[in-house]
Amino acid sequence: MTDTNPFENPFEALFKQAQELTKAFPTVDAFSPKVFEAMMGTMPKDMMEMMFGNTVNKGGLDARTRLLLTLAGLTMQGAQNDIAMRQTVRHALEAGATEQHIKETIAQMSVFAGLPAMTRALDLAGQVFDENEDDA
Repeated sequence: MTDTNPFENPFEALFKQAQELTKAFPTVDAFSPKVFEAMMGTMPKDMMEMMFGNTVNKGGLDARTRLLLTLAGLTMQGAQNDIAMRQTVRHALEAGATEQHIKETIAQMSVFAGLPAMTRALDLAGQVFDENEDDA
């Protein structure tokens, strides 16, 4: 036998239970995208080639080209997702792209996405380039 009110709305009870559950989790303010981004590693070049390169799809695009296309697409969307932009730049560098390749890919998108999107994308790519200089 339960001690709930038989006339209580079951959806209201479910909503109350969900509210109590969310109180048990850390606050959203404690979540840091930078910490989450730092936890994400960079795949090795060989792994990228195997997973989405031309290892399986002979004659297809290699991982470096696919990542440059991804970078172009993210720039076209206005370079709104900082983490995705930086991760794509990191992976493109690992896959064999040079800073020049990345800068040219982003610059080409200025024709379609506009200068603000290009500038934002170059700023985010520059952050990764700076990280690499610090590590060297």
